Amino acid sequence: MRGRIRTVAVMLAGVLVGSLLTLAVQSSGAQLSKSSGTHRASSRAPATFLAWVPSGLPDGFALQATGLEGIVGETTVAEDNVWLRRSWSSYGAVVDAPPAPFAIPIDAIGVDPTTFVPFLPPEDRSIAASLALGEGVLGTTSAKLRGLGPGSTLEFSGGVRVRIAAVLPDQVVGASELMVSRQTGAAIGIHRDRYLLLQVSPGAGSSPGALTKRLRALLPTSLGIDRRVQVRAPGDTPYLRAGDAVMPPVLLKSLFGEFAARPVPGNPGYLQIQPSWEHTHLVTAPVPLLGQVTCNRALIPQLRGAMTELRRRGLGSLVRSYDGCFAPRFINRDPSAMISHHAWGVAIDLNAGTNVYGTPPHQDQRLVQVMQRWGFSWGGNFIVPDGNHFEYARSPIVG
Repeated sequence: MRGRIRTVAVMLAGVLVGSLLTLAVQSSGAQLSKSSGTHRASSRAPATFLAWVPSGLPDGFALQATGLEGIVGETTVAEDNVWLRRSWSSYGAVVDAPPAPFAIPIDAIGVDPTTFVPFLPPEDRSIAASLALGEGVLGTTSAKLRGLGPGSTLEFSGGVRVRIAAVLPDQVVGASELMVSRQTGAAIGIHRDRYLLLQVSPGAGSSPGALTKRLRALLPTSLGIDRRVQVRAPGDTPYLRAGDAVMPPVLLKSLFGEFAARPVPGNPGYLQIQPSWEHTHLVTAPVPLLGQVTCNRALIPQLRGAMTELRRRGLGSLVRSYDGCFAPRFINRDPSAMISHHAWGVAIDLNAGTNVYGTPPHQDQRLVQVMQRWGFSWGGNFIVPDGNHFEYARSPIVG
């Protein structure tokens, strides 16, 4: 009898949550339809801006940002690496099952379904009810990589399971692999607030530069070199996410392989990657100007091409030191940060002694231009400069 009462209570709670979120969706939709009734009204509709801080959002920052003049909507997105232990298809077949003690790192975000609704395309807003009930959403690339879809189940460290309700375009989920509610996110290991989505009304103070200045004034001086905020206006970036200047992990996985790993016991800033992945994807090979390098084998042709061009043009002296490629670790060796792209072996460091992280870069621009020509992005352009760092961004444009 008690079991039946508990079941009915859970069902009623689900109906109530779904009804409340449906009202929220309808309300936001009604507001949008009012503002888009004519071409003139639509042109003055609030625009969505992205704002993020390198080390994650400080306490109280989002609330202060919401109080700024012209901000008419805000949602805070938490993002962290979570550990996938196992997954099952909608038919119950095991899909992912890395051997213990390894697990698959997943780039996951946690959102408040109610405040996130206005930032979704109208046709996708009904997913908020599923998020509120503890279900998850996969991005398109993530679903393809996993071979999973609606009705599948993912199990994370601690035994928490998340059923997948839908697959949405990468642009909708910020190019994350998994989107869940903040409550579900906390249960699987999503704790750090990484970025804001802001709806800004047209008018004074709504340009990216003006908004950057206003938001930076809210940051505490204790952040040091991380006391910076990156603001992106509509159309500035393909994915609304923190660290938007580099390739999202899900795309790196698609191009360079997905690994299972674990934090190194006693040294959690570093990763121990499953040996079979290293054997398949890494190679130690000679590269002009650099000598022997250990990188992802798929990167070697581009790296050789860049170094060969430098040598052919008489610019070899611009490479004074090679300071590493493959390094299985978190960004800045901080286990609360995201995984460094060095862990895939697709980033290299050059001339580190004169290009220290967080200081003005001193790379010769001829070196930078050749690297960019061969498909590498330069860390000297990052919000916190990392002048010695180059990493894969695209296929080379040569000829």
